[in-house]
Order: sequence, then C-alpha cells, then structure tokens
Amino acid sequence: MSSSTAANQVRASHILIKHQGSRRKASWKDPEGRVISATTRDSAVSQLKLLRDDIVSGKAKFDEVASRYSDCSSAKRGGDLGPFGRGQMQKPFEDATYNLKVGEISDIVDTDSGVHIIMRTG
Repeated sequence: MSSSTAANQVRASHILIKHQGSRRKASWKDPEGRVISATTRDSAVSQLKLLRDDIVSGKAKFDEVASRYSDCSSAKRGGDLGPFGRGQMQKPFEDATYNLKVGEISDIVDTDSGVHIIMRTG
C-alpha cells in the first residue's frame, strides 16, 4: 500500500445492532435471525444508546461491549474493522467515521446493515 493510500485511510471499531429493517437478518449471535427479526429499529437504537452511555461513562470498555453485543463478525476482534478508505463502507458509516477524531465515539449511525456506534481508532 502506498503512503498516499494509507494517508487517506481511517481505522475504526463499531458495534452493530441489527433489526427488522436490516438487509441481512442473521448474525454470528443469531444465525436463524429470530431475535433480529423481532427487534424493531427503535428497540435497537435504545439498546445501542444504553451501551454507548456505559462506554462514555467509563462503566464499560468499547471492545468488550462489541465482543458481547455486536451483530457484526468483527465482534470477535472487539469490533475492529481495520483500516479502510473512502468507498469501502456504506456511505453513512464512512461519513460518520471520517468526521470523528481518533478516540471519539459517534452517535447512532443508520445503514442498511442496522444501527451502529463507531469509534475511530486511527
């Protein structure tokens, strides 16, 4: 990877909560999609807000919460997605990540995958 490519990349971790409106209603935690199919967007947002509050207040660590609650397979890496550049993630996710400073945690971000909170790590 050239240094100019690396300079345009960010690194982030996230926590994804899927819901009825998610494009893929299954995850590593819910392979049949039973819980996801019964989860409303509002319920997913409420759960994510509580998790975010615990992280921001210092009651919980982002990577531990991601490992336990995220519907993304990145949960096994504490939510770490590794480095990525523009055009590699869904637009709302990409925009939110690029707008964060390293160490900052986003508010709720909606994508076709579900609802997320994102922490920029690099």
